[in-house]
Amino acid sequence: MLNILIQHGGQIYSPSLADKVIWKTERKGVPSSLEFSAVSDSRIDTASEGDAVQFTERADNGKINNIFKGYIFKIQKDKNGITKYSCFDQLRYFKNKDTYVYTGKRADEVVKMICDDFNLKRGTLENTVYKIPSRIENNTSLFDIVGNALDLTLENRKVMYVLYDDFGSLKLTSISGMMTNVLIDASGAEDFSYVSTIDKETYNKIKLVYDNSDTGQREIYTAASPDTAKSWGILQYYDTLQKNENGREKVKKLLELYNVKSKSLSIKNAFGDNTVRAGSMVFVRLDLGDTKVDSLMLVEKCSHEWAENQHFMTLELRGGDINA
Repeated sequence: MLNILIQHGGQIYSPSLADKVIWKTERKGVPSSLEFSAVSDSRIDTASEGDAVQFTERADNGKINNIFKGYIFKIQKDKNGITKYSCFDQLRYFKNKDTYVYTGKRADEVVKMICDDFNLKRGTLENTVYKIPSRIENNTSLFDIVGNALDLTLENRKVMYVLYDDFGSLKLTSISGMMTNVLIDASGAEDFSYVSTIDKETYNKIKLVYDNSDTGQREIYTAASPDTAKSWGILQYYDTLQKNENGREKVKKLLELYNVKSKSLSIKNAFGDNTVRAGSMVFVRLDLGDTKVDSLMLVEKCSHEWAENQHFMTLELRGGDINA
């Protein structure tokens, strides 16, 4: 049983749903969203932008599953007396831009700093260990500021973290802490599409440069894989280093991270499971003809849809060698 509550001032309403409910999440750079339509009446019509919304589901065993908590950002009415609501969680405010200059902070400390500055409620922020030597973020979205910190952590530690809103509290968790018990196989999905490519996020030569203001010299650091270059040609990653970054170590770690094929899998209308969201790990077992998938995969995007007492989810997955 689905239950949506809207809080307007001191009043709480439970609208009469008129159509499907859709909950979407993405692993990075996008807030989770909730869309639903309700039958208009004198009470529900008082709801306005900024009102708090929460979405829960009562399981057959009576357990209440908390799914979404956020705010109304868009209201759309039609002549048939149906109102459509578009809602986002706290990460919507990470579209704000600001300027930050920091030194020696971990990515989780960057998230804490932003949450405190923008009065956002936070839950557990996992210690990301790696301290970013220094960073200047000028007129940059909060999403990009955190994304850059997490990318630097991934490049230097090979550990991926996910920032998400867990029913009203922002959390930062490594993907190893987001395992689910969900199995995706051919019997539980309407359709799928599998792609293996070296055309996206694949590099077999890393080149990093640092303009040393103390010596007046440009320092160049490189690492390469002759074996994959022979098969794929030279695919070069080029970037600049900031002060105090270890160029010799970083090129090695970047080569290890990016000198692989990128593998992705799209699953259409699998049986829905509320524990699956972007950033989750699910087990996939599929025979794709020339290859078989029998491994954990990372959920990049996830769309849940409830309609007519049915619940399906559509997933975009990444697996094999996981890239940022």
